[in-house]
Amino acid sequence: MSYSHVERAQVLAEALPYIQKYYGKTVVVKYGGNAMISEELRHAVISDIILLHLVGIRVVVVHGGGPEITDMLGKIGKESRFVDGLRYTDGETMDVVQQVLCGKVNKNLVSTLNRMGGKALGLCGMDAGLFQAKALDEKYGLVGEITHVEPQVVEDALENGYIPVVSTVAQGVDAETAYNINADTAAAKLAVALHAEKLILLTDVRGLLRDPKDENTLLPVVELSQVPGLIHDGVIKGGMIPKVDCCVEAVRSGVENTIILDGRIPHSILIELLSDEGIGTMLK
Repeated sequence: MSYSHVERAQVLAEALPYIQKYYGKTVVVKYGGNAMISEELRHAVISDIILLHLVGIRVVVVHGGGPEITDMLGKIGKESRFVDGLRYTDGETMDVVQQVLCGKVNKNLVSTLNRMGGKALGLCGMDAGLFQAKALDEKYGLVGEITHVEPQVVEDALENGYIPVVSTVAQGVDAETAYNINADTAAAKLAVALHAEKLILLTDVRGLLRDPKDENTLLPVVELSQVPGLIHDGVIKGGMIPKVDCCVEAVRSGVENTIILDGRIPHSILIELLSDEGIGTMLK
């Protein structure tokens, strides 16, 4: 059933107070997972970002690219290895990470944004010393821990009307090397440095579920004080723990709230930001 003109107008009217609330504010979107691979979802995410930009919201996109890195490593006959959920990154793998993230993935995303009517600018964490890092632990190889964020280059891009698109490779401060950085962590650190209003982590899950097998048990709002109990009860577990840790750190460091959002739902960013119906889990 198609929308009537009145229903379309009501949707726009509902969005108005949210547009006013976020106008001129910074929102950091960590883009990855299924929303990056499926062409339909990719198109929906890109159009959401452009719309937010056009109504005066300062959108910053931080992206990973795990599947593309795995694919490229396969092409050169190198097997991907993971330690504690992090990609083990030796020198050869780091070369591929840098080429794929700073090159192919970043520039494809920028060109898609521009093609669809946005005004995007690609950056990597080494540009103007944006992300500076030291080795996290030798067991992970060249995986880095961010020691400093220098956000001026992103601020400059925003001030000049661009949508900054940032890949998560950092400049080493303890060695002459680049470091591979977890995209959730990088997005959270950048959101704090930019004094962002909101951090959105696009994922392949509905949000935090009290029962992982039942999507109707979504926890729409989680207070930071509830997080240790939810970890203890096994509601937050596995790969969701570091994701939630990033959200907690961001909120404690000044970001108003963070959203774990299902990137498999078309236009989930618009639904979450510009409607009465929040669809992810908000941590505040």
